[in-house]
Amino acid sequence: MTSDFPPKLAKPAQRALAGAGYVRLEQLTEVSEKELLKLHGMGPKAIGQLREALQEKGLLFRN
Repeated sequence: MTSDFPPKLAKPAQRALAGAGYVRLEQLTEVSEKELLKLHGMGPKAIGQLREALQEKGLLFRN
């Protein structure tokens, strides 16, 4: 399955998401920003990029 994460998302963040089983933006609506930040390789910049990508599709992280 091809990822639809932002192309400029850092490689460590991409690996963190893949390692946790996330490959599509829609899957991130089931997880909070706080939970994602616990993943090794995930930082505030990556969260911001993902938040913007979700918003472009009319989606949000779980609260």
